[in-house]
Amino acid sequence: MEVQKNKHDLMAAMLQHCGKERAISSRALAFKVGVKERKVRQFVTECRLDGLAICGHPASGYFVASTQEELQETIEFLKHRALTSLQLASTLGRIPMADLIGQLHINA
Repeated sequence: MEVQKNKHDLMAAMLQHCGKERAISSRALAFKVGVKERKVRQFVTECRLDGLAICGHPASGYFVASTQEELQETIEFLKHRALTSLQLASTLGRIPMADLIGQLHINA
């Protein structure tokens, strides 16, 4: 019987990757955890929603923040990516960005 992997397996693997200099690619992390890369991204999202400071960038890979600066860089990257996605939705839906943002309901 195969053991189902979950976010805790990813969290355990990430303990060896603290700081940007110890980043790991999504491919290598997928191999290490024993899941597909798509599942790695899902687990990273789940861990981030739980408050674990997993940083990452396509150029560097994933790592646990060891400084406030590393965490801030990831926050800025995620904000930029989110705004780009909103801009694309605005353009494709022919909805002014202000109207689109006004339609969003974010639970705090």
